[in-house]
Parts: sequence; C-alpha cells; structure tokens
Amino acid sequence: MKLSPGLAAIAASLTVAGVNAAVPQWGQCGGLYYTGEKTCQSPSVCVYQNDWCKSLCLIPATTTTKSSTTTTRGSTTTKSSTTTTTTTTTRSSTTTTKSSTTTTTTTTSPTPWPTKRFKLFGVNEAVAEFGTAIPGILDKDYTWPATSSIDFFVNKGFNTFRVPFTVERLTPGSLAGSFDSAYLAGLKSTVSYITGKGAYAVVDPHNYLRYNGAILTDVAAFTNWWKNLANEFKNDPLVILDLQNEPNGVDAAIVADFMQSAVNGIRSVGATNLILVEGTSWSGAWSWTTGSGNGAAFTGFTDPANNFAIEMHQYLDTDGSGTSGTCVSSTIGAERIADATAWLKNNGFKGFLGEMGGGSNDVCIAAIKGALTAMQAPDSPWIGFLWWAAGPWWGNYFQSIEPPNGPAIARILPEALEPFLPATGL
Repeated sequence: MKLSPGLAAIAASLTVAGVNAAVPQWGQCGGLYYTGEKTCQSPSVCVYQNDWCKSLCLIPATTTTKSSTTTTRGSTTTKSSTTTTTTTTTRSSTTTTKSSTTTTTTTTSPTPWPTKRFKLFGVNEAVAEFGTAIPGILDKDYTWPATSSIDFFVNKGFNTFRVPFTVERLTPGSLAGSFDSAYLAGLKSTVSYITGKGAYAVVDPHNYLRYNGAILTDVAAFTNWWKNLANEFKNDPLVILDLQNEPNGVDAAIVADFMQSAVNGIRSVGATNLILVEGTSWSGAWSWTTGSGNGAAFTGFTDPANNFAIEMHQYLDTDGSGTSGTCVSSTIGAERIADATAWLKNNGFKGFLGEMGGGSNDVCIAAIKGALTAMQAPDSPWIGFLWWAAGPWWGNYFQSIEPPNGPAIARILPEALEPFLPATGL
C-alpha cells in the first residue's frame, strides 16, 4: 500500500520533510480527498503508492539493495514485563522466548490447537506496486520481493504469498494493450520462485478498480485483460488469482458485475485456479453487510468451476485504515469479522482475509489472535489469512515483518502469527 523505499535516492517520488514539518511520524500526509498538511517532521518522509491510498510519514530504511540486506538498528526494545517464566508450545520442542537483546524474558501462552486449521496462511510481499512513476525504473521506483524473505517465511511454515503489482506497469497505455515483457517476466519469476517452494502465490493487481487513477467502466476490457493474464498462469495450480485489490468509490453492484464477468472469462480459457473476489469499500469485512452494499450485491455470486473465495480485508484501528498501531480493543478483531463470517456461512461461500494488521502491543496482539481463533472455529467458512505486510522497502513501518528486523518481527510474528501455523494447503 504505502511506499517506504529506504533512502531518498531509491525513490524519486518521495518528498523530504523540513525540520518544522507539521505531520509527525505515522501521521497521514496524503491520499484521496486528503486536504491536510503534506509535510512531515524530519526525519520522516511522506511515502505513498497511489493518490487514492493513504500516505504516511515514515522514517526511511537503511536498505539500499534489492537483496534486502538491512543495517541493524542500534536500539533494542526493552519489555516492561517482569515475567520470567518460560512456556514451551505444544507444537514443537523449542521454547518461546524473546531475543537475547532484551532486558527481560517474556513468554506467550500457546494458543490451543483449534479443530480446524487454515488452509492458506501467509503474508503480503508488497513492493512491486510501489511508486507513482509509470512505467518506473526497476530498483529505483519499485522492485520485486527478495527471495531471502520468501525463504524465511516458508521455513517458518507460511504457505501463501500475495504479490501486489501495478496494472499500468504490466499493461502500458490501456487495458487492451500488450503486456510489458520485462515487468511480466519479473512477476512470473517471483511467482515461480514461490510455487517452486511448494507455496501458493496470489497474483494481485493492486489497482482499486482503477487505471491511471480513473475508475474502470469497461467490464469487457477488464474481462479480456484477465483472460490474457490467466493464460499466463493457468498451468500452475499453486497460483491464486486475486481479481482486484480494494475497489472503492464504486457501487457494490457494479463491482460485483466486474468480478462475475472476470470469473466467467477466466474459466472460459480453461483456468481452474482458485479465484479471490473482492467487493467495494476497500472490501472491508466490518462493512460487508452494513453500508457497503456488498452483502446484497454478492449474494448469488457463482463460479462455473466452483473454486472461488470472497476476499475481505480488516484493520483494527479506529477508522479501519491500518495507519495506526493503536487497536480499538483486545476483542475488536473477532468483533469486526463476526457479521461477515455469518454472511459467508449463510451463503455457503468460502472466505479469505487477504489483509490484516495492527501494532506490536498487548491489545493488538490479543485482537489479532482473537480474530484468527474465531476464523478457525469448527464451522468456519474462512480458508486463509495474510498479514500486511512484508517487503524490502518498508523501512520502519510498524506492521512490517520483513526479515531480518522489520518492526513487527519481534512480537507480531512469534506471538500473533506463528501459533496458528502450520497451514494445511488446499
């Protein structure tokens, strides 16, 4: 979503803030309909992907290469807890403890095995959609996920990676144009690396149902574009097709028409891959049945191959944007997906939570675990979950679990995510 490319030389689209900038770190500095202050307090810079996606003031990372080699930050996190008891999880013989760089040892109570495990569990490897320059320059305006990052998560038991990309870079000029050979090669190389590890790769046009900033209106062009892309990946059963990231500003019935036509088109070229279908209003779980219109628009949705899932996203801060590390409450995760879960059950649909995030604190960790536990109930319709995000250019973004030292690795990874591994696969 939000670009954090490291040093200013990596991404020319960054605007460096002055010393007396008004917006503090993590504050909003841009986005669709945003009219507030756009200058950040030093050393933060305003980083963004597209005009309709919120921009944040972030401190640039020190990573300067595609290989994601990162200079370790000098500071370490000191936990306030005085707990000294260590707890061994029931999943392995290793003991869950904090890094030796902390001044105390804190432990996490293991989550009891649910009766139903996730089939798909992983992370968004976001970086190829970064930047506003089109087509942009590889390793300056955008890059591709580091293979070392994919290896790291596969070794921990993650089995699904969502790969966001920009439609304008893949298909310059118009949706009816030919694929850019270099950008397509980069996408296919990343996807092949993931599936070569036995994991699932989610191909994600991260465009909000827009092209060059304009809302799409041509259903036939969208469908033909997807038929062409499906032909590139239909022979790999480990590839999952995400039709469009977070449509917004469009009536739910119109979005449903786009999704239905694309599904029919993809099946017409012989692709049997799992398809992920998203709704309007950022495909939010909390608004799926109230306000967005998605609940009514997608009732009766069909797939000739009967191999689709409804993809929703859910963040846990006050406005559900994922721009704050403060969660509403320790139970907000389960609460915000409850109505969507009931809707999925009532319609006999499978669900896939393609994005969730929160801060590295006790309240958020409890909220995340509460949501994941609810999603693994015996009668749950949910088949998968992805964390937002990883990727080599996130810098100190508070939700980053990019190895080796993304800010959320220390707590979110071991406390909120790893207890729900391994996933079973489709």
